[in-house]
Amino acid sequence: MQTIRIETDARGVADLWLARPEKHNAMDGAMIAELTEAAGILGADPAVRAVVLRGEGRSFCAGGDLTWMQAQMEADRAQRMVEARKLADMLGALDRMPKPLVAAVTGNVFGGGLGLVSVCDTVVAADHVRFALTETRLGLIPAAIGPYVVSRLGGPRARRVFMSSRAFGAKEAVALGLVARAVPADDLEGAVATEVDPYLSCAPGAVATAKALVASLSGAVTPAMVDISVDALADRWETEEARTGVACFFDKTPPPWAG
Repeated sequence: MQTIRIETDARGVADLWLARPEKHNAMDGAMIAELTEAAGILGADPAVRAVVLRGEGRSFCAGGDLTWMQAQMEADRAQRMVEARKLADMLGALDRMPKPLVAAVTGNVFGGGLGLVSVCDTVVAADHVRFALTETRLGLIPAAIGPYVVSRLGGPRARRVFMSSRAFGAKEAVALGLVARAVPADDLEGAVATEVDPYLSCAPGAVATAKALVASLSGAVTPAMVDISVDALADRWETEEARTGVACFFDKTPPPWAG
């Protein structure tokens, strides 16, 4: 794999690394495909007891890759919907993976990166990390990731950050329910171990069944929700606001609505 890497220790704890540090681990088509494949591989491997999602370099995930985004700008509606669905399906594959998924967040999380965090069972973040759903600045919406973000936060809390593109810190991320624990960077690995180690004393099949039961009882993301989100994003791409906002982003000029 070219954009991610997997390292599994003798205990069966697999580190799943986003491995594009020079691009701040921004997601492109290749990374989306490889994460989807990794979810299947790790989920089916009986030797894997738990998975820790990590990002190489300074950022956990900066959202969508610029080249990938530019391709969406130039694509037709059908192709945009295909790409949006690939992203949503990748998040769904991680969400349903029958292994505990813990995020170890040491760098900033923007845009689509919040989708990745939202499908983790537990998130531990360094207390300096910043988060933001930045899409509306560009005239777009956080649509493909939307079902998973809203499912994680709940509607009332999602309203605080879903539309404004404002950045918020790790402490607020805990209050929102996005992050379980925010700790000093030097304490992060100990906090991750506190989350992961108990699973190693549990029956793997029981853990998988319990995770599926939580999804069944808590209003899991449905195909209909994904359909609504993909359609909404396709509609938004066709607006003058989106065309203007994305063009200004690539031109490095402020859009007309910027204060």
